[in-house]
Amino acid sequence: MNEIRTLLEKYWICKDSEKEIYYKVKRDIPKFQRFMREQLGWKLIHTEHLLKLEKIPAHAEGFMGIQEFSDMRDYCILCVVLMYLEDKEEQEQFLLSELIDFVETRLKTYMEIDWTSFSQRKSLVRVLQYMENLQMLRVYEGSSEAFGQEAGQEVLYENTGYSKYFATSFSVDISSYTSWRDFEKVQLEELAGDRGHIRINRVYRQLAVAPAMYWENNEDADSLYLKNQRQWVEKYMEENLGGRLDVHKNMAGWMLEEDDIYGKVHPRDAMLPEIVLLICTEIRDRMQKQELSVEDNECIYMEENQFEHLIWDCHERWMVAWSKEYREMNRDRLVSIVKAYMQSWMMIREEANRVCILPAAGKMTGFYPADFTGGRDE
Repeated sequence: MNEIRTLLEKYWICKDSEKEIYYKVKRDIPKFQRFMREQLGWKLIHTEHLLKLEKIPAHAEGFMGIQEFSDMRDYCILCVVLMYLEDKEEQEQFLLSELIDFVETRLKTYMEIDWTSFSQRKSLVRVLQYMENLQMLRVYEGSSEAFGQEAGQEVLYENTGYSKYFATSFSVDISSYTSWRDFEKVQLEELAGDRGHIRINRVYRQLAVAPAMYWENNEDADSLYLKNQRQWVEKYMEENLGGRLDVHKNMAGWMLEEDDIYGKVHPRDAMLPEIVLLICTEIRDRMQKQELSVEDNECIYMEENQFEHLIWDCHERWMVAWSKEYREMNRDRLVSIVKAYMQSWMMIREEANRVCILPAAGKMTGFYPADFTGGRDE
C-alpha cells in the first residue's frame, strides 16, 4: 500500500471511520513528507482524528470542481453552512430548520432564496449529502433527502467538528479576489520576486494532479525547468508515486503503468472511455490523411460543427458494439457527454466556435478487431 497515494485519492482520512488506514498513513508520513513539502509545496494537516493533504493545484481546471455539485448556488450554500458550523461545538446537535434560516439570512442579499422551489431545495440537499459523505455532518434523526421532496421536513444533525479543516488557509488576504485568476496572479508576482520554489511546486503539482502539462513555446519557464531537471523530476515522482514521465514537444504527462494504477484513470473499463479512444483514433487517421493539420503548438483546430460530425460519424460506424445507452443516445446528448469527458482529461479545449484538440488526445487510441465490420457486410 502506497500511503501518499491514499492521501491523493481521498479528500481526507477520518480516524473514527478508517482507523486502520489512518494509522498506516500516519506511520508512513516520514517517507514522503519531504517530497510533499519541497517538491509539491503542499501542507499536511495531521490531527488526533484526521489526516488531510491540501492538494492545491498549479492551475485551476474545470474538472477540479466538486463533482456532486451542478450549480453555483451549491457552492454558495456550502460556504454558508461552513460558516454556520464554525459557531457549533463538536458533537453539538442542531435542526435543519435552524440551518435553513441561517442560510436564507446570509444569502438573500446576494441571490433569491425560495425554499418552495424544488431546484433550490435540491441544491441544499446536494450540499448536505456531500457534507454527510465527508463526515462533516452526521444525521441523528430524519433524512436530508426528505427536504428535497417537500419543504418543511425536519432533520436533526450533529456537528462532527471536521468542517473547520475543510477550507484551505492562505498566507495572504483573499477577501478582494474576484476570480481564480487572482490566485495565479499572486503566484506569478512571487515568482518574479526570485522565489523559484513556486515554479518547482507548480511543475510537480501539474504532473501529480492533472492529466497533462502544456506550454505554447520553448521559452515557457515551467517547461524549461522540467526539461533541465527531467532526471530529478522523474526520480522524485517515481519514488513517491510510481509511474513514468513522458515529455513531448509541447506537452508532458505523468503516466501510470497498467498494472499499477490508482485514482481516476483514462482509459478505464467503461463505455465512454472506449468511445473516446475510437474518436481519438479517427482524429489521428484524418491527420495522417492530411484532412486535419497540426499547428506549431502540436494542436489541431476544428470548427465546432466539424468536430461534432466526427463524433457522430464514429457513432454511426461503431454503435452496434456500444452499450444500449450510447447506441440509442441522441446526437446532442452524445456530443455533450463526449466533449465534457475529453475536456476533463485535457484532450480538447473549446475556443469561440472551434475546438482545439490538444496533444493528450494522441497519447492513447483504440480500435476494434480488424474483422469487425460494425454489423455490416464488407
